[in-house]
Amino acid sequence: MKALIRFFLMASLLLVSSMASLQAQVPAPATPIPPNADYRLGPGDAIGVQVFQSPDLSVDARVSENGVISYPLVGSVQLGGLSISEAEQKIADALRSGGFVRSPQVNIILRQVRGNQVAVLGQVNRPGRFPLETFNTRVSDMLAAAGGVTPGGDDVLILTGQRQGQAFRRVIDIPGLFLNQKPEEDVVLAGGDTLYVSKAPVFYIYGQAQRPGPYRIERGMTVMQALAQGGGPTARGSQNRLMLHRRDAAGKVIETVPQLTDTVRPEDVIYVRESIF
Repeated sequence: MKALIRFFLMASLLLVSSMASLQAQVPAPATPIPPNADYRLGPGDAIGVQVFQSPDLSVDARVSENGVISYPLVGSVQLGGLSISEAEQKIADALRSGGFVRSPQVNIILRQVRGNQVAVLGQVNRPGRFPLETFNTRVSDMLAAAGGVTPGGDDVLILTGQRQGQAFRRVIDIPGLFLNQKPEEDVVLAGGDTLYVSKAPVFYIYGQAQRPGPYRIERGMTVMQALAQGGGPTARGSQNRLMLHRRDAAGKVIETVPQLTDTVRPEDVIYVRESIF
C-alpha cells in the first residue's frame, strides 16, 4: 500500500514538473509599442493592420526599403513617412475607393520599430548607426548602446536633428545625465538624430616638468592642478617660475605670469622655468 502511494506521489510530481516546463517554453506574446502621434513609419518597421469586422483584411506586414507594404485586395500601399493615423486613413481610403469595404475602420499597431535610426559619432567606443527600438529611447540609452565615451572624449555632446520640421540642436552635459543633476537634458530621441562627442579640450605643459606633454582639461582645473598632471617641476624647475601662453580673442598669443589658482583654458601652454637658485 505504501509503495502504491509513493508511486502516485512520484507520478504527480513528474506531471507538475512537465507542465511547468512546457509553460516556460511557450513564448510570451509580443507587446505592441505604445502609439505616438509624432512617429512616422520607416523601412523595416513591423506593423499589424486590423479592419473592424473584416478579419480577412487583418494582416501583419513589414515596411519595405521603399516604404511600401503589400496589402490584400489593394496591393502595394505607400506608408513610408506617414504617421500612424495618416497610414490608417490611407488604407481606409484604398479599401473604400476600391469598393471592398463600405465604411472601413482601420487600426494600425506598431509592433517593432526598425526604420528610424540615430547616428552616434566622434569619441565613443562603438560609433555607428543604431535603431530606435522604442519611442522613449533617450540620449543616455543611446550613449550606452555606443559603449560610452572614450577616455579622450569631451564631457559634453552635441545633439542635432529635426523637431516639428525645424532644425534642432542641443549641447548636453554628459556627467549630468548619469549623476541625475540635469535629468531634463536626457532628451527623447527621434529618427535621424545625430549625437556627436568631440575630443576633450587639452592644455600643454613643457620645460622643467616631470612629464611634459598634452593633457586633458578637467572641469575647473587650476594651474596648480595642471602642474600636478605633469608630475610637478623637476629638481631644476620651480612652480613659482611659470609662464602661460594663451591666445586672445583675436588669435594672438599673449604671454603672462599665472597664479597657481588661475583656471586653465583650452590650448593653454604652461612653461615651467628653471629655478634661479
